[in-house]
Amino acid sequence: MSKKKKRIVVIGGSAAGPKAAAKARRIDDDADVIILQKDADLSMASCGYPYYVGGYFDDRNMLLSTSTGVTRDPQFYLNAKAIDARTNTEVTSIDRKNHTVTFRNLLTDETGTMEYDKLIIATGSIPQLPPVPGTDLEGITTLQSMKDADFLRGIREEQTIKKAVVVGGGLIGIETCEALQLAGIEITVIELLPQLLTFLDWELAKLVESHVKSKSANVITGNGIAGFLGENGTLTGVKLQNGTELPCELAVVAIGVRPNVRLAKEAGITIGERGGIAVNEYMQTSDPDIYAVGDCVEVLNLITGKNVHAPYGDLANLQGRVAGENAASDKNNVKFPGTIQTGICKVFDYSAGATGLSESMARKLGYEDIITVINASPDKPNFMDGLLLVTKLVADSKSGRILGAQCIGPGNVSRQIAQWAMAIQGKLTVEDIVNSDLPYAPPFSLAIDHFIATAHIMQNKMKGRMKSITAMEVRNIPKSGNDTLLLDVRGPDEYEEMRLGIGETLIPLGALRKRLHELPEDKDKEIITFCKISLRGYEAAIVLEANGWNNVKVMEGGIMAWPYAREK
Repeated sequence: MSKKKKRIVVIGGSAAGPKAAAKARRIDDDADVIILQKDADLSMASCGYPYYVGGYFDDRNMLLSTSTGVTRDPQFYLNAKAIDARTNTEVTSIDRKNHTVTFRNLLTDETGTMEYDKLIIATGSIPQLPPVPGTDLEGITTLQSMKDADFLRGIREEQTIKKAVVVGGGLIGIETCEALQLAGIEITVIELLPQLLTFLDWELAKLVESHVKSKSANVITGNGIAGFLGENGTLTGVKLQNGTELPCELAVVAIGVRPNVRLAKEAGITIGERGGIAVNEYMQTSDPDIYAVGDCVEVLNLITGKNVHAPYGDLANLQGRVAGENAASDKNNVKFPGTIQTGICKVFDYSAGATGLSESMARKLGYEDIITVINASPDKPNFMDGLLLVTKLVADSKSGRILGAQCIGPGNVSRQIAQWAMAIQGKLTVEDIVNSDLPYAPPFSLAIDHFIATAHIMQNKMKGRMKSITAMEVRNIPKSGNDTLLLDVRGPDEYEEMRLGIGETLIPLGALRKRLHELPEDKDKEIITFCKISLRGYEAAIVLEANGWNNVKVMEGGIMAWPYAREK
């Protein structure tokens, strides 16, 4: 008597669902693997939507294709993977007792019931809308689906919209801002919180904001939406919480998403404290025959030990791979350990990325032994057209363990964040990193890579070799009336080209030893040294300390990491 085939049913066909189905097929070539997908498309590269809207590519099918250009439609899944993928098919309920799901064909309105041995829920997330009047007006959209991407791409091609607002300054909001600006639309980004990109600390987010503004986009922070304004059912503007009204013909809402857990909740599956489906390390729900993956789940944060909702496309694929293998096997074989929440986005000519904990998040979570540094330096030598990177590193001041890193700039941010992510997952310390053996050649990096140099700065600070001060602390000095000497040690030409304009004194590093007599006689007087990136500032501090001044601090990151307006 032949063994009964196992039936694995996957609800959802965006990222995590198809990955789970494909992995299940590879593990068990004899199983019945079925995908039930509500939308008309399958396996959409949703993180590519802003770039399709922005015109980086014109073929819509590229969002649905394999790396070799084959469109991932139902016929592809049937022919290449022997997977029965049904689009326009909405699952309406899960019957755990009888191991069945009910579904409805959205084109024919036919309904049906399907049995499963193992079920994988990949229902994704739902975009949030602000609780204000006017959200039903025509001209308001999100960028969550292919339908949304098609709508915004159509606006780009029609070229009839002149003004638009993006509500929300997170990853999707900033990427959408660029996409619409490239379409020739006047853009205003509106963010309720005091900064863009809340995964960054304020000082790095402010640098990103300045870059966005330099691209002729308007940015409003610390001010949310009070309502959408319209005439005859069509959007005409937005009203801000401070009463300001901004005319616009398009509003893209990007204020976050929430896990889509309706099916799971109605079926009695446990929902976690963060609102996502609760799963164990095998991506298994409270029902041992049901797994859940992707944006609809919450997972463990490997640093804090607490669950988080982490709706990232890469994590969705990794989770799908784990769930697919476990569902197809006789027992759970593989684990998804959790996340450190690594992310990156393109911001016009900049990139902005982060991994692990920011300083603000760490302090909010109660971490007390925190030490941070900021490093501004190029990603490659100047003779190889090196580009600026600004990194903020967060570590435990006692153990030296890396807790988080953020990096922005036009340089190779992705490489930096990838390295820090592996350091965090490997529980490495600053001392582990200072002598890292990384690949070096001038076309790719400095002899001491920006990553290692950041660890060197942290090591110097932790060992007391460098006393540093942040730009925010320096900014407050003139206001406090403190008689501090701000010492710029760059050259005169650099000073004329660009300077802070907050009362600094210029003495070039090369002339410093000969001009020590110009410095305060009081050896206890606070002196803050800096230059373009504060490498010369650090060397100047060493000179001053060697000559008896004992209250010398280096401004971290120098002028290039200064998050405020400069005189020049």
